[in-house]
Amino acid sequence: MSNQKHARDERQVALHARNVRWDWTGLPMHFMGGDPMATHIANGMNMLLPEGEVFFVQTFQEALPLIKDEAIREDVVGFIGQEAMHSSSHQSILDHLQAEGLDVEPFTREIERFFRRVLGPRDLTGRARRSWLIERVGTVAAIEHFTSWLGDWGLNAKGWDEGLDPTVLDLFRWHLAEEVEHRHVAFDLFTHLDGSYFRRIRAWVMASAGLAILWVKGVAYLMSVDPELSEGNRRATWRAYRRAYRKGYVFTPRETLMMWLQYFRPSYHPRNYGSTSQAVAYLAQSPAARAAQ
Repeated sequence: MSNQKHARDERQVALHARNVRWDWTGLPMHFMGGDPMATHIANGMNMLLPEGEVFFVQTFQEALPLIKDEAIREDVVGFIGQEAMHSSSHQSILDHLQAEGLDVEPFTREIERFFRRVLGPRDLTGRARRSWLIERVGTVAAIEHFTSWLGDWGLNAKGWDEGLDPTVLDLFRWHLAEEVEHRHVAFDLFTHLDGSYFRRIRAWVMASAGLAILWVKGVAYLMSVDPELSEGNRRATWRAYRRAYRKGYVFTPRETLMMWLQYFRPSYHPRNYGSTSQAVAYLAQSPAARAAQ
């Protein structure tokens, strides 16, 4: 079942970027079963990902000289390649939606400020520079806990099979399968460089709060500018969210809370959650990944 603790999945795979391409011609504005709220919950994440993935890539590139373990280095290099492709892929759907009249750019600029000014590199030297870099690696590990959990959820979301536009479905599952595939990398790097439980939890609390605020604000913004909604329907509401998760389009509040609490386990390791075999199996049959081979 999705979102459950799996038997420890020890399968090792060589991480590599897949040079996927996307054609958004004919994509409906409300691509998730015609449900505006569910669609814009997904688009809220679409807006966060391009700049967030750039932050991941830049942080890990900066951390490469500190890595003393060759296996971790190899995984980090593969992770960097995959995350760069994730960024450009989600940017492509944002560009399409912008061209179709959904004005995403004002809010993506706010997201850009968050990742670059709040979480980005600072003018530091010596021990302070290293400490801030490790803090950022811890932030990536924290966010990757959520994305790998979401990967496990999305690979098993039956509501997506029934209601999601096929090309968007492949984008989401290709990306989320890779999140499951490399779910251990950021955590292993953080453990290699520091591993402090206090620092790990501090990064998780701060990162999850910041991203939750941006995501909720982003959904409200998208609903307010949706060109296909009448003036009276341009509001994000609890009722609309409840309708979306009852259809299986998005995760429930209880699932979210259980995910949030998992990271507090002192024994937590991402390999205990999700299935590498399931992720690799999807990537083997993903239309975009197959076309990229």
